[in-house]
Amino acid sequence: MSIEDRVKATAKNVEGKVQEAVGEVTGNPQDKVEGRDKQAEAQVQHSVENVKDNIKKAID
Repeated sequence: MSIEDRVKATAKNVEGKVQEAVGEVTGNPQDKVEGRDKQAEAQVQHSVENVKDNIKKAID
């Protein structure tokens, strides 16, 4: 996996955590849900990239 993809996934995770925290502070449930969704999306991106890495290692 490229470092760029990992950075993007990590940035999305951080963005989601911040958005969820802002939603918690402001009492906005939509922000909280969107923040959690971004975190889940980032986790999926990490998982996909981990699978790619494992496949590449198996081939090499």
